[in-house]
Amino acid sequence: MGEVSTIGLDIAKSVFQIHGVDSDGTVVIRKRVSRAKVLEFFAALPCCLVGIEACPSAHYWGRPDRVIGEGWYGGVMSGVKTPVAAPG
Repeated sequence: MGEVSTIGLDIAKSVFQIHGVDSDGTVVIRKRVSRAKVLEFFAALPCCLVGIEACPSAHYWGRPDRVIGEGWYGGVMSGVKTPVAAPG
């Protein structure tokens, strides 16, 4: 197993799901972390790319002053479809 290079973060009210892969795409982290322990968890990791689901609280967690280290990118991913509610 290699060092984590990319993390997918599913944010929720109290427990976050973390899925991390190395540069080969092999799963190296699959973990549940409480909201109170999220920053502590990321502080122990090497610098890596983190993808967060698009929701209002993603702006809170993705702010540069919350990021541990460097490399914050607040762009929109291309090719990602936004769900649209049916009329009526």
